[in-house]
Amino acid sequence: MSATMSTASLQPSASRRSKPAPAVAVLAAWLAVVLVLGANDAFVGPRGTPPFAVLTGFAAPIVAAFLAFRFSTRLRAWVLGIEPRLFVSIQAWRFGGLAFLSLYAHGILPGFFAWPAGLGDMAIGVTAPWVLTRLTESPAFLSSPAFVRWNLLGLLDLFVAVTLGGLGAFLGAEGSVTTAPMGMLPLVVIPVFLVPLFIMMHFAALAQARRRAA
Repeated sequence: MSATMSTASLQPSASRRSKPAPAVAVLAAWLAVVLVLGANDAFVGPRGTPPFAVLTGFAAPIVAAFLAFRFSTRLRAWVLGIEPRLFVSIQAWRFGGLAFLSLYAHGILPGFFAWPAGLGDMAIGVTAPWVLTRLTESPAFLSSPAFVRWNLLGLLDLFVAVTLGGLGAFLGAEGSVTTAPMGMLPLVVIPVFLVPLFIMMHFAALAQARRRAA
């Protein structure tokens, strides 16, 4: 009986069950805008200048999401009703950070950016299955210090990568390898779509943890 109760407590109730269609439509539209702008080099700035376009593309959706979460009761209830294991499962894709190391090896990205960003993403991706297993075994893990720390470390990795990427776009001697390719397709999808999305999921998971702890 206790196992049944634990499983049931991890699942959203019928009244809170997530309806993914609107979210999928928003994500598809967001990605389409990024691809169109990227195809027109809208995120490419003059060499030697801060990547303001990329940073705007990174920050704008995060700010919009936080404002919507803060002021929309309906959206907040929807986000808090999402199955938390979904957030963790998607974070596992961050093992793809291995690609940063490959791009460094081919002289496309600088090492001071590729190594921290790549290894940080891989660390979160490789530990996601463990977090997912713990959530499956016990819904109480959602509000545990370990779950909170894992999400905070995931956020730290993303913000460090964005900071290094921003600095690396205009620092360095003439002809040196910079992070400027991160402003061009297909790489620009990472800082202006995937990274904000991962950040939103980390904050949503922390909001769920806070609600359960309360």
